[in-house]
Amino acid sequence: MTKRLSVAERLASTEKDALLDDIAKHSEWDRFLVEQAVLVFGQTRPTFSCNDIREALPDLGAGFLGAAINSLRRGGVIEHSGNYVPSTSPDTHGHVISVWKLSAKGHAIAAQRRRARKQRRATA
Repeated sequence: MTKRLSVAERLASTEKDALLDDIAKHSEWDRFLVEQAVLVFGQTRPTFSCNDIREALPDLGAGFLGAAINSLRRGGVIEHSGNYVPSTSPDTHGHVISVWKLSAKGHAIAAQRRRARKQRRATA
């Protein structure tokens, strides 16, 4: 038996689908920018939050930064530090957000990219 959704539930579902479609439309370049920012923040600071990244990047669209962070978390590149800070985004009304740190895998990826960059410079 299928559950009948209320009007509010249908509208919320439609809004969620529209947000997911918008996130999916972001280019590889946007994803690359977020990944690079996470690796830089992770290498230069013990911890960071979306507040830090949001200040360093151009506007990426609603929900994209959070989705990218969750993807990096699921991929094992970052891990939760156990801390939270209030969000500086006006849309969140100061709700708490997670503080992240690079995982061992994230540090290995960052080191590999650093070595590749040095190697390219040396051969150029």
